[in-house]
Amino acid sequence: MMSFWGALLTNPMLLSAVIAGLAASIVSGIIGAYVVVKRIVFISGSIAHSVLAGIGFSLWLERSQGISWISPLYGALAAAILSALIIGWIYLYYRQREDTVIAALWSIGMAVGVLFISQTPGSNVELANFLVGNILWVSPTDLSILFGLDLLVFALVCVLHKRFLAICFDEEQARLQGVHVNALYILLLMLTAVAIVLLIQVVGVILVMTMLTIPAAISNVFTASLSRMMVIAVFLSSIFCVSGMAAAYYFDWPGGASIALIAGLAYVVSLFIPQRAKT
Repeated sequence: MMSFWGALLTNPMLLSAVIAGLAASIVSGIIGAYVVVKRIVFISGSIAHSVLAGIGFSLWLERSQGISWISPLYGALAAAILSALIIGWIYLYYRQREDTVIAALWSIGMAVGVLFISQTPGSNVELANFLVGNILWVSPTDLSILFGLDLLVFALVCVLHKRFLAICFDEEQARLQGVHVNALYILLLMLTAVAIVLLIQVVGVILVMTMLTIPAAISNVFTASLSRMMVIAVFLSSIFCVSGMAAAYYFDWPGGASIALIAGLAYVVSLFIPQRAKT
């Protein structure tokens, strides 16, 4: 059997899959660090599952209505951002009902997505691909969108990192300093939504929270600095993606599940690392 590295040079589909994984790793590490520190993992999970509504709707428009230019990625992005806005609004104005609304949005998004896909002509293989991931399914157009979203997220974080840092650790102090806490919180949720859409291309809806949170959680073992945490998380996420694809190649496993499994095992190992003073 040809080695994994040799296959990368001869198999454009495998190479595209690895590039997509590396592109998603950048946002995964950066936004995942905010998600872990801000403790909005449950909110992120709701956004991830509501994305299926946009995916199902875009597939229905494409196949039933003949709108060929619509990509499921566009539908996923629209649904994710809309969910982030709704959750942010609930958090700011109806915080006492936040958990219930988030759970409802989670289930409604999944249900709407499944209903649209059930009414879409042709094979429903897309549902399985988006639920558990099929990284080999990434197209050149998808790669362009992935890198475009990468640049957008990276630019915004570079400009607003200090303000995000303030609202992650002490919202009240940030408010006293004149920081627009509410607007920044909603923007952070929107960036989380973009990161989720990127990761869905790699590991699917069900496993997306693994790649969004585990690299950041492991990196938090080694440092208390949010900036260093992001760098380590990006590095770890990239390792998980490449090693996961290598395992998928050698054992004929699904790529997304292999990546998530390796990330999960790495997290279990990190639990046994002695806690030291972090810098």
